Amino acid sequence: MKLLRYGPANAEKPGLLDNDGVIRDLSGVIADITPDALAPESLSKLARLDPRSLPAVTSPVRLGVPVNGIRKFLAIGLNYADHAVEAGLPIPNEPVVFMKAISCLSGPNDDVMLPPDAKRGDWEVELGIVIGRTARHVSETDALSYVAGYSLINDVSEREWQFDHGLTWDKGKGFDTFGPVGPWLVTADEVGDPQSLDLWLELNGKRMQTGNTKTMIFGVAQIVSYLSKLFTLWPGDLITTGTPPGVGMGHKPPVFLKSGDVMRLGISKLGEQTQKVVAFSLSP
Repeated sequence: MKLLRYGPANAEKPGLLDNDGVIRDLSGVIADITPDALAPESLSKLARLDPRSLPAVTSPVRLGVPVNGIRKFLAIGLNYADHAVEAGLPIPNEPVVFMKAISCLSGPNDDVMLPPDAKRGDWEVELGIVIGRTARHVSETDALSYVAGYSLINDVSEREWQFDHGLTWDKGKGFDTFGPVGPWLVTADEVGDPQSLDLWLELNGKRMQTGNTKTMIFGVAQIVSYLSKLFTLWPGDLITTGTPPGVGMGHKPPVFLKSGDVMRLGISKLGEQTQKVVAFSLSP
């Protein structure tokens, strides 16, 4: 099942994507796709619906972040060995954990806005995990049962702020619009094995990243278990899991984002995103 939210920013409606690729309006069934809607019993109820019984959304619409009310946006860095090498950093023995600001969340095809005087804007196609029920100190064996589904994420970064302004990566990861998510949340049952998904990203039509989640250093189950021992994971919490090689700073010479660039990215089973890069504005 593919759950989504569509419509103007801050006024999105809940929906799902049927097997023919048609958006169906869920607002007559639930008020929104919230953390409560991700509980196993709630997802089961939605899965029993006949999509043909729901109104079709026929006109083109903007897609928003698939879940409303995300409380934590967690991230794992250097989770592909070849990406760690291109970044010139040691391969980690434990997951590298940082936070992305909730305020950076944006729709999958919304513009990405560079911060003022940005010099090293970069891209990272990543698998996102959406938690479905409260997780505290869960084992790797049980960890996947706490996952509601998965989504495509572009972990947009500003490398100067990430690396040259102190030791915390968060500074370069949480600018407004630096967290495109979607186009939809695909439930875990439909995705199956999260360690067999192809990832890719293009910049201005040129392939920059190609990878597969099978080469992650720490898999989804390990990540969920590890994080659940650091802090409680709540329904709706979002975890982005690292990127394969091919980011801008890894090219020789480096390639960084500039106004007018277009990023297109995707993950098998999870859909695609397209973002135009724009200059800074006080009204993102």
